[in-house]
Amino acid sequence: MAHTPRKRFGQNFLHDHNIIYNIISSIQAEPGQHWVEIGPGQGALTEPLLNEGVRLDVVELDRDLVVLLREKFKQYPDLNIHSADALRFDFSSLADGGKLRVIGNLPYNISTPLMFHLLDNAYCIEDMHFMLQKEVVDRICAVPGSKKYGRLSVMMQYYCQPELLFEVPPESFDPIPQVMSAIVRLVPHRQPPVAVNDVSKLNRVVTQAFSQRRKTLRNSLKKLITEEEITALGIDPTLRAENISLVEFASLSNLLQEE
Repeated sequence: MAHTPRKRFGQNFLHDHNIIYNIISSIQAEPGQHWVEIGPGQGALTEPLLNEGVRLDVVELDRDLVVLLREKFKQYPDLNIHSADALRFDFSSLADGGKLRVIGNLPYNISTPLMFHLLDNAYCIEDMHFMLQKEVVDRICAVPGSKKYGRLSVMMQYYCQPELLFEVPPESFDPIPQVMSAIVRLVPHRQPPVAVNDVSKLNRVVTQAFSQRRKTLRNSLKKLITEEEITALGIDPTLRAENISLVEFASLSNLLQEE
């Protein structure tokens, strides 16, 4: 059953067997583990995962692909196929008291909101392995002082430990995307790495600080925090957001009063 990739779903199907082998080798799936695959497509990773002996739930938005997958993998009793939008899917409902391992070739247009949606359920997730646009992976893994360091870096690193595993060239997909891709491993922290009173306030401060990257903290945050308060924390108010660490952003966010 042939399936034409649909642009509106951001479909780029992985077909490079060497890349598939490298992914399966990197994730170290073990028999009996409970895995969730987001956007299985035509099953390029689904089949090797099932052959590792895992329990597998897949979440697929494209109903035509759901039909294809059900026919292709009907002989696998440990596979559950969910015809659903991953952005609205309740992943905690699959956990059944245990930890989930998550994998996916994420559509680039929804990758960031989808990762944050998953991190809302981080307590029931062991780790996540995603194929993303390499530029996004670079931003997730960026450190203070880097031009790629931004809101995504700070917030993702608050929730998890990221690691770039390897790059994936465009010709590994059909259709061929215009960008380089990469595989990233995200391991949710068991305990937050910094003390934050309210994560929504951390997000607010980080978003405001990076909204105009060229501004100094005293200018970008002046509606939230005074220059004197910034200085009192031992943070130079003339620095820009790209020079501020997660620890320092946590301290800044903890200054915000309750609404």
